[in-house]
Amino acid sequence: MEYLKLLGIVIIVLGFAFKWDTVAVVVIAALATGLLAGMDIPTLLTTLGQSFVQNRVVSLFFLTLPMIGLVESHGLKEVAVNGIQKMKSLTASRILNLYLIVRELGGVFGISLSGQVQFVRPLITPMVTAAAEVKRPLTEKDLDEIKGRSAAVDNFGNFFAQNLFVASGGVLLIVSTMTSLKHPVTGTQIVLYTIPVAVVTLVTVALYNIWFDRRFNDTKEGN
Repeated sequence: MEYLKLLGIVIIVLGFAFKWDTVAVVVIAALATGLLAGMDIPTLLTTLGQSFVQNRVVSLFFLTLPMIGLVESHGLKEVAVNGIQKMKSLTASRILNLYLIVRELGGVFGISLSGQVQFVRPLITPMVTAAAEVKRPLTEKDLDEIKGRSAAVDNFGNFFAQNLFVASGGVLLIVSTMTSLKHPVTGTQIVLYTIPVAVVTLVTVALYNIWFDRRFNDTKEGN
């Protein structure tokens, strides 16, 4: 019967696989998990409300969206592209690797860049595209792969380095969860265990970025 409590995970996986409404899937998964865990409706609703209030700071990134739209409308993307085109030594892989390093260093100091909206779309993707276009004309497939690769680098840097700061939300969550399960750990221990993961991620992703860059060295259009 304990395994039934994991039904919420199954609901989320199926919801994302079948592209159902994201909010509805998450809410249904939360309700299913709470009810199967033995919560009554009032307790479940109270828990959901308290969790929302305690974590409402997460939604503050919405305040940056008007700013991003404003700077884009005033030519931020064009300025970034022009700057990269003038720097012939910057290849697509070097830009991606530099951003990966910045992303991981941000994790060390607890700085969240909120990457996809604030950095990847308006800055990183256009810069990588401009660097690749110096080598040869790009196809639609090339552009899609650049967009995907830029987003992937941001995800790698964020996910595998977010626990490098001892007071980050992820570290505090791990510490509190492990302590509640009678396996007490400290934030410092979590950071120390995260360092090798972040280093391996940096090396692996950097090598892949270099390999990814090789396709643009061909003077012919990609297949």
